[in-house]
Amino acid sequence: MEIFALLIDGMLVALQPLNLTMIVIGVSVGLLIGAMPGLGSVNGVAILLPVTFLVPPGSAIIFLAAIYYGAMYGGAISSITLGIPGASTAVATTFDGRPLAKQGRASLALVTAALASFVGGTVANVLFTLFAPALASVALSFGPPEVFALMLLAFATFVGLGGDDIPKTIFSICFGLVLGSVGFDQISGAPRLVLFEMNGFLQGIGFLVLAIGVYGIGEMLWTIEQSRGEVTKTTPKMTVKGMASDAKEATKRGWKGTIIGSFLGFFVGVLPAAGATPGSLMSYGVAKMVSRKPESFGQGNPDGVAAPEAANNSASTGSMLPMLTLGIPGSPTTAILLGGMVIWGLVPGPRLFVDETEFVWGLIGSFYVSNMAAVLINLAFIPLFIWMLRMPFTVLAPMIFVLSIVGGYAATRDMFDIWLMVVFGIGAFFLRKFDYPLAPAVLAIVLGPIAEPTLRQSLLLSSGDPSIFFTRPVAGPITVIALILIFLPALKLLRRKRKVA
Repeated sequence: MEIFALLIDGMLVALQPLNLTMIVIGVSVGLLIGAMPGLGSVNGVAILLPVTFLVPPGSAIIFLAAIYYGAMYGGAISSITLGIPGASTAVATTFDGRPLAKQGRASLALVTAALASFVGGTVANVLFTLFAPALASVALSFGPPEVFALMLLAFATFVGLGGDDIPKTIFSICFGLVLGSVGFDQISGAPRLVLFEMNGFLQGIGFLVLAIGVYGIGEMLWTIEQSRGEVTKTTPKMTVKGMASDAKEATKRGWKGTIIGSFLGFFVGVLPAAGATPGSLMSYGVAKMVSRKPESFGQGNPDGVAAPEAANNSASTGSMLPMLTLGIPGSPTTAILLGGMVIWGLVPGPRLFVDETEFVWGLIGSFYVSNMAAVLINLAFIPLFIWMLRMPFTVLAPMIFVLSIVGGYAATRDMFDIWLMVVFGIGAFFLRKFDYPLAPAVLAIVLGPIAEPTLRQSLLLSSGDPSIFFTRPVAGPITVIALILIFLPALKLLRRKRKVA
């Protein structure tokens, strides 16, 4: 009962006029930042950090957390309406959100994303409130072998993402892993795969550069090629009654993905340095695996929108947990929040809950208020997002191209990355033409930089003995499940070939 009393006190702090104003402004700004390709929550929080010195420390952190929440909601907007991921956390939303928009069901996709985000955020807030200390100790027990096993499980969920053509899927994953290893070796510091000795490759290939190139420029070229120069446009309808009907359909068809994303996303978010992007991609893969119609994923399945959106909102709350309880940031955005707390003289860690009770529970209370404000603001602006889709593609195509270039430059401020983005866009177009799945490559470039160092660290710990992945109590079961899932599609293919023979 003490926890509920503290939570009520915290919500009363969050509902104070200044804090409530900061929440509404923060969520609105975050929604805009999340919708702008290439910006995302990291850049938004970093850019607006100096503004927070105008208000007290508690209100400042609440404002930054509200931006984080709003950006998680906003990332789905450009993913669905334009096919350009607003942030790396919204890449998986593009897989089914964009096909729904092309079918004239953008309202369904946006409503599904908003409701799933709200449920994911609510579930994460409840878990955070009830189990913060216990989950922090679980996160500490995850060493390199456990993190690598989890990354292997993520790859396993995506082996079947490319359909029955397993060789093409494996090629796509391997290609993504190669791209993810460009730059300096994280352990030895030696440069790797620096093509033609270009200095631009030394900094590695940024994930947003790849994502905007593949899903912005590549998608634009593919649509132009499919339409063969015809003037095409989607004609979505938007009414209050239609939104209510979409909400009912979203609940009916997206509940399974929402549940998977809410719990899996929170668990992945709690792990230090994992963040919302792996959580959203893993949730999409798991939702496809347990679906009765996995072939409908990628064609406009609401579950394919609900799972990653619930996951990235749940993970954003989960990543706050190790930051507050252990002083370990769970994502790049929470690393900036951690820096802000230190600047204001707040020391994250176990003592924070004892020494700064009002601040901590005020922040936790603001999570609930921010979540409610974000879903209401998001639903209110859906008619505006739908209006964008009424423009002919001859107008949208140059807009997508300009937004892709501007978004990519805003994220990196490097012309080398802009040229790289264009190359990736052209490459993605030809891969689609030859029927190679793009999603596994995107997954690999996200998880590769996490999986590779943890694999090498694990082998260093065990003096090169791979049994470390099977003998540890947490890593062992995860590794076994991952291997079963990896080889399951191959066994199914062999059985099918035997039946045909």
